[in-house]
Amino acid sequence: MNGLRALLVCLVIACAAVVSPVAAVSPAAAVTPGWSALPVPAAAPQVIVSDLAARGPGEAWATGYEQAADGPRPMLYRWDGTAWSRDTTFPGAGEPGWLGKVQFVGDEVWILRNRAGAVEILRRSMGGSGGWSAVSLPQTLWTYQDFTAVPGAAWVVGEDETGLKVLYYDGSGWATQTTPDGVLFLMGITARTATDVWAWADTDTGTTILRWNGRVWRDAKVSLPPNSNVHTILLEPSGRITIGGSRYTDGVARTYLMTGNGRAWHTTYPPLGDTYTEAMVRGPDGALWLPVRSDRAFQSKYARVGGSRTTFSYGPVRANAIDVKPRALATAGFSLLSFGTVEIYGSKPNLMSERLGG
Repeated sequence: MNGLRALLVCLVIACAAVVSPVAAVSPAAAVTPGWSALPVPAAAPQVIVSDLAARGPGEAWATGYEQAADGPRPMLYRWDGTAWSRDTTFPGAGEPGWLGKVQFVGDEVWILRNRAGAVEILRRSMGGSGGWSAVSLPQTLWTYQDFTAVPGAAWVVGEDETGLKVLYYDGSGWATQTTPDGVLFLMGITARTATDVWAWADTDTGTTILRWNGRVWRDAKVSLPPNSNVHTILLEPSGRITIGGSRYTDGVARTYLMTGNGRAWHTTYPPLGDTYTEAMVRGPDGALWLPVRSDRAFQSKYARVGGSRTTFSYGPVRANAIDVKPRALATAGFSLLSFGTVEIYGSKPNLMSERLGG
């Protein structure tokens, strides 16, 4: 009797395996790929990560600086689709200074660079010999707030002893641009084309969005949430624009996102707490991705904002880590790249990178 019962149970299980589509999927195929760790050659701690930019799955650049005995040293890493390596081929790689924002412009990579106190735009052609060149700025500023470039144009914004400076490069020379009255300084700038440039400014009436149309800077007439600031503006080729920032209510910050086309806007408040949105990118899946403060000391944490739904994922477990901080994200083909720092117990923070997909 027991043998007959065992036979019937086996037959039921076999039939279920044939008719159930879930049973037909192997365990490996049923698991959604997660974040994986990518080895990065160590720098001299303590390190500061500035930016990350990718052009397809086989090329990305990460910038920053490391601390030497006599001050900061520029730090440049390149991803070739397989591994990260440190690049020291640019002129003055061993001199004091730092590397800031990095962008792809046409067939070149452009980096805002401080070289022993003088700031320039470092450029590397991806074709031919792939050598480095530099474009010097027309003057030295006290502070450098931001940099952006597109084919045929570049902007560097900051301040000197006279106040706000917007330096404009047209491919052959520099000029200074004026902003509307009441603008105290620009906190950030980004461009889609040479005639479609956006910036967020501190004015005598609060934070304001400005737009350059190829002739003049004007107030873009964006109605930001009351008592708010702006962290970043994400421009996309489709015409979509996403603004990320914080709104303050009774002294408590709450992250907001505004999405629109420059005329009509929709504001949402995803469950992100007071997350700083500077590293936000549009992922290969069409959703917004950004690093958030992790509740696990040994793992990074990322938010995915897709429409009205926000979900979270963790990076790989890092043994003995007490702080994992992704600093920048970039879309690289069908994957997401992350670059930042990890602090292992008993040592100073050093570099780390992670990838989702690929």
